[in-house]
Amino acid sequence: MAAKSIIRSKQAAEAVDGTLTEVVCTVFNDYIFVVVTQYGKMGTLISVTPHSVGNEISKPTFSTKILMGKDEPLIHVYAKHLVTFVSEESGNKPVLLALALKEANVDSIKSIKQLIQSCRLW
Repeated sequence: MAAKSIIRSKQAAEAVDGTLTEVVCTVFNDYIFVVVTQYGKMGTLISVTPHSVGNEISKPTFSTKILMGKDEPLIHVYAKHLVTFVSEESGNKPVLLALALKEANVDSIKSIKQLIQSCRLW
């Protein structure tokens, strides 16, 4: 009888603006780990954490923190746009995002977000 893994993972790859983009989503008990790469490496590591305000029922706010790599304002914007839906759909779990993009624009970020959605495990 094969042992069932307690870690669930799913991956996808697609050309985004002519560049092979790979996504791997892994669900742990307390975090979701998402890797988005166009280099075959992990790149910048970003923590995306939800915060509830008081007892409000509204959507949480999200904070981003660069754990490793370049700390540039656009990285924070990309991270929030790419994975806040992951956190919301998983019951507001924090997300750890590894991001390594050659070039990014509005259309490519939308395509990458759809690629992440195709790896939905939460």
